[in-house]
Amino acid sequence: MFESLSENLQSTLKNLRGQGRLTEENIADALRAVRRSLLEADVALEVVRDFIERVRTQALGEAVRTSLTPGQEFIRIIQRELVAALGGESAGLDLRAQPPAVILMAGLQGAGKTTSVGKLAKYLVAQKKRVLLVSADVYRPAAIEQLATLGEQLSVPVQPSSALQAPLAIAQDALDAARREFYDVLIVDTAGRTSIDEKMMREIAQLHGALKPAETLFVLDAMTGQDAARTAKAFDEAVPLTGVILTKVDGDARGGAALSVRHITGKPIKFLGVGEKLDALEPFHPDRLASRILGMGDVLSLIEEAEQKIDRGKAEKLAKKLAKGRGFDLADYREQLQQMQNMGGLSAMLDKLPGAGQLPAQVKNQVNDRELLRSVAIINSMTPQERQFPALIKASRKKRIAAGSGTQVQDVNRLLKQFTQMQGMMKKMRGGGMKKMMRAMGGRMPPGMMGPGGPGGPQGF
Repeated sequence: MFESLSENLQSTLKNLRGQGRLTEENIADALRAVRRSLLEADVALEVVRDFIERVRTQALGEAVRTSLTPGQEFIRIIQRELVAALGGESAGLDLRAQPPAVILMAGLQGAGKTTSVGKLAKYLVAQKKRVLLVSADVYRPAAIEQLATLGEQLSVPVQPSSALQAPLAIAQDALDAARREFYDVLIVDTAGRTSIDEKMMREIAQLHGALKPAETLFVLDAMTGQDAARTAKAFDEAVPLTGVILTKVDGDARGGAALSVRHITGKPIKFLGVGEKLDALEPFHPDRLASRILGMGDVLSLIEEAEQKIDRGKAEKLAKKLAKGRGFDLADYREQLQQMQNMGGLSAMLDKLPGAGQLPAQVKNQVNDRELLRSVAIINSMTPQERQFPALIKASRKKRIAAGSGTQVQDVNRLLKQFTQMQGMMKKMRGGGMKKMMRAMGGRMPPGMMGPGGPGGPQGF
């Protein structure tokens, strides 16, 4: 979402990093470029004005002028103010109400509200909460059906409802059921409209008054830019919101909504929807996102994601296998590729690595998640014996494997070369640990991470 803003800011600040002295003139030049970058990202004008003024005041202060590294100090100010603009501290869910704690979900049609209900349910179930879902969207019967389908996929119960019922009656029935069955959380999906209208406001106000929710979350489409923040403000004037879920941040949004919503509404962003899958919901951390925008990476989020999505049992099994001196085979390699897919693919991982923004464009363009899928398909087309003993794969077998996976023989050859490189790295890890492996890599990215001709070997993907 912040790719363009990130590139512009990093380019601007790069010139200041080595400055031994900051003057009003070079600060003014930098702030003009920062202002332009924020406006191009569709950040609201009042937010930009406030941000630039706060940075200017601090940048001209004594602490920066007397610093041994004034350029670095200026960048720290930018980072600190970005965190403040994004909301300061992380704001999680407050579910300390007497069970069932009610979460009231609101938003305009098309923002991804019903899908966000499913994602939030999955997130809470992972927190060991018993969750009940209900749809009070009687104007769009498909929404009721969609929620029932999501509940089935998640194995989360959904309170039955019908377009013939009144939304208030649906919500009260669901609350009664949640109390009887001792659920921890009740998530209520409300009606969405193409625009805010008086009838919608009356209805959501009635629901809010009857349910007394612990959380009232507004689902915003990041693609609508700063207008999304103004929509949330208008909604908050009718119903007291407690936070925002920003969806579709994995798309082509420029970041204006995220940087505008806290300033305009006073409400924190609590979650980001980062994909279509039901596990693609991330708690929002302003400090981590600010670091990513400035090219400093987000290693903490990468570690947390790895802990959640990497199969620990399989990883330990592979470690024990290598420790016993048994070889790393193509089935193991396939497992590693699938683990990368589970973490959102190589591009998502690269986005969280420090310094990734400084990579040349031609290098970043070679990160291709489709090659991951192709490699897995090639290995799937092999026999178990071929996966265990790759040396068996000669010309005739390569043709069969390529035909079975819908690829070319050259693709099979490339996969086998990547595997050989990875196999060698695994041997180095067993013989002398990670330090030897890093020396062997010589600063390159591991094979399998770049397109043909990219770093990590001439045939890496």
